[in-house]
Amino acid sequence: MIRANANLKFICAFCACLWLSCSTLAQETRNLTPTQIEIEAQRQRLNSSEVEERRDAVMRLGSLRLAAASRVALPALIDASPIVRATAAKSILSIGAEESVSSLLPLLNDKDEFVRREVAYALGLTRSRAATAALSERLLNDKEDGVRAAAAVALGHIADEAAVVALVGTLAPELSAPANKKRKREVNVFVLRAAASALGNIRSRAGTAALISVLSNEKLPSDVRRESARSLGLIGDRAAEPALRAAAIAADPYLAQIAAEALKKLSRG
Repeated sequence: MIRANANLKFICAFCACLWLSCSTLAQETRNLTPTQIEIEAQRQRLNSSEVEERRDAVMRLGSLRLAAASRVALPALIDASPIVRATAAKSILSIGAEESVSSLLPLLNDKDEFVRREVAYALGLTRSRAATAALSERLLNDKEDGVRAAAAVALGHIADEAAVVALVGTLAPELSAPANKKRKREVNVFVLRAAASALGNIRSRAGTAALISVLSNEKLPSDVRRESARSLGLIGDRAAEPALRAAAIAADPYLAQIAAEALKKLSRG
């Protein structure tokens, strides 16, 4: 009887503690805003053993566009799954440019091409010059076309003049420093077009010679020459006028039109 009473008292005490814990948790939940409840729900989903659930949780956190949500998504940058790491690259951006860059830069060395590519794009979205050096190096050295192109696009978004040397080395290596002349010429059209576009976004006259060289080279793809003409118009350097005039009567009607529009910009400048 004594043992039974002791067990009964233990059970009653346990139930009381459990009720108190549940009551406290319910009270805390009632004090949370709907957004906080959503963030907490996604935090729990990040512990799932299912890759797709973790990826979806990271996406939902990113879509909230809140620093608090991005901080919860930060651990996903080291998730075992490449798709989760890649998704997290843009989902953490609401923590601010400086912290985003420091969190993302290590992933430029990720073994997965898709992750490196998405990280490069995400760094461009930060618009932070702190990412320029790493992206410039990636533009020159990554073995995958998609990553090099993403790095060029990102450098165009950041628009830091410090990236001009790397972009010129990619677009027209014959005009770059002697150390770069041994590099294999870039042949991927998307990379070349992205580099030409980035030089236009930066608007530095240091990129003029490379863009003129590309524009005047009829062996290069039309898309790359068109982008070079457009960028020359954005830079507004009158040194490009002869090349643009020649392109304005090119057989390619799209190139001719873009060159003509670029010449108008030069005349207004």
